[in-house]
Amino acid sequence: MEDVLRGLDEAVTALRSAWTGGALSAVAEDPSALSRAQLVQVTDALGALGRRLDTVRAQVAAEIAHESRPELGADSLAKQQGYRNAAALLGATTGVSAGDARRLISVGKAIQTRTSLTGEPLPPRHPHVAAGMHAGTLAQGAAALIVGMLERVAVRSSAEDRDAAEQLLATAAPGLSLDQLRKLVSQAEAYLDPDGVEPAERNRRNEEYLRMFERDGFLLLDGKIEVAHGAPLKAAIEAFVSFLFRNSRTDVTEGDDEPPAGAGTVQRLQAEALIHLAEHALGCDDDQPLNGATVVVRMDLDTLRDGTGLAQIDGIDTPASAAAARHVAASANVIPAVLNGDSEILDWGRMKRLFTPAQKLFLVERDGGCAMCNLPPGMTKAHHLNWWVRDHGNTNVDEGVLLCESCHHRIHDNGWEIRIDGHGTKARVWFIPPGTVDPTRTPRLGGRARFEYAA
Repeated sequence: MEDVLRGLDEAVTALRSAWTGGALSAVAEDPSALSRAQLVQVTDALGALGRRLDTVRAQVAAEIAHESRPELGADSLAKQQGYRNAAALLGATTGVSAGDARRLISVGKAIQTRTSLTGEPLPPRHPHVAAGMHAGTLAQGAAALIVGMLERVAVRSSAEDRDAAEQLLATAAPGLSLDQLRKLVSQAEAYLDPDGVEPAERNRRNEEYLRMFERDGFLLLDGKIEVAHGAPLKAAIEAFVSFLFRNSRTDVTEGDDEPPAGAGTVQRLQAEALIHLAEHALGCDDDQPLNGATVVVRMDLDTLRDGTGLAQIDGIDTPASAAAARHVAASANVIPAVLNGDSEILDWGRMKRLFTPAQKLFLVERDGGCAMCNLPPGMTKAHHLNWWVRDHGNTNVDEGVLLCESCHHRIHDNGWEIRIDGHGTKARVWFIPPGTVDPTRTPRLGGRARFEYAA
């Protein structure tokens, strides 16, 4: 515990130094007085401090749970304090939900050193997660995602595979948001328990529903659709929204989640897309916004032939069973990307300025969407690494990259560079920040490879 508290002290010192700008400037009274460089430094320091606090909170939560175990009866710490159990005590005293309190306790138990029946010390149940939290690189939320997944597959996977997965996820988690890490965790779970994917899909399919009711002049919709089953609907709605973005008079430069000026919110556009789909189904001939609305199902040849293994549906984070993928592939406007087989010409050199549909599908396979921010493929365009006019760039897939409009502007306006290593769909896209963002200019991995689980 002494090392944990020492790390906490160091994090507080780093925060104070970032806030004051070291010895070079006066102390800022509030965040509005901080420079841009200080804002970034303070944010980094706050993240480090939060991760250190997470470790302390988790360890204390585990001890509270130990002192509140049911067999203690009236001597339970939680009951003595007037609470039913440890989660209720933590929820009331820290202001978190009961579910968050239970996850905090679970993480604490996973990283604490254990004792054998003979009194000998044992390593933590999840040593790689514990190492990450003690080093201050892994937050409690990320640890809870990893630990929760490992617990779910514990009886259906080998200890060696779980240990390798835990190490990979704990190493990859720093620098990823929880939503991004969740994609990687879902792939790891499918790898560790491939036989459980199809039954889980069937169970989710049985839980599908759609309710419609009127209230205050609105038709309200509430429903759930299993992800593989709903892939065509998601692709069609995203294609409609992308169509409106592309045809707006204003480029999307305000931010990744900002619609063009005057276009309304993304949520409103998605509602319009659903209405358009219904109108089209009832006989509307205007299907222009849905041109190019495709669902790409990626699987290897054995999966296609034998119906075994897993597949990936573009736009859907959760890996799908072979049965679900083949079901989706039977729908209209679905492109199966199967390894092995004839392909169109993917390199055109200087013959064509614009990338062809086949080339764009190739880039979707490699980049997964916007190679920088991971927006869906329908919201991206293929861009030349070497500019067509200025650098005499070629319209080849190894010199192309998928970017959304916002990231395209960000790269050109702020001095980022892009590098592609390797060839084909396994090539890796790297984004090199300008010196004002990172003085070392350390490349950052982008594209699909950033979120792929490689066992």
